[in-house]
Amino acid sequence: MTPTARRILLWILVLLGCYVGLWATFFPASFHESFPGPLSSWVAADGPYNEHLVRDVGTFNLALAAASAMAARYRDRGPAVVVAIAWIVYSVPHLGYHLHHLGGLGALDAVAQVIALGSTLVLAVPLLLPERGSSPVDRSTGRSTDGVRAR
Repeated sequence: MTPTARRILLWILVLLGCYVGLWATFFPASFHESFPGPLSSWVAADGPYNEHLVRDVGTFNLALAAASAMAARYRDRGPAVVVAIAWIVYSVPHLGYHLHHLGGLGALDAVAQVIALGSTLVLAVPLLLPERGSSPVDRSTGRSTDGVRAR
């Protein structure tokens, strides 16, 4: 993974987090009734409106977006790895829940929802990869496993 590719993935996660986060935080009733857009309603199909819960989802997504934006500012991969783990911890159970609750959706919406919820995993997992051309570092010697002194 190159630093540029890592930054691109992080900025896409920022956009996704802001899309969900801003809408759910500032317009929770609209989010409940209309998410992901004007042609569907994935959230309302799953149960009654709960403003507190919707706003919590919104602010959590905004927090992930903010952390992703900050990680994108660093050339080092460390902050991106931390953010990737946070996205994965959020995304796996979220996707798992929705995989078991697709019954209220039509076939197209069910497929679209799985793709949309899986996209954060597809974007986050590669952030765990080492930089292209780098070797693992032996922490006791400060040298890469190929014998070259680490920076």
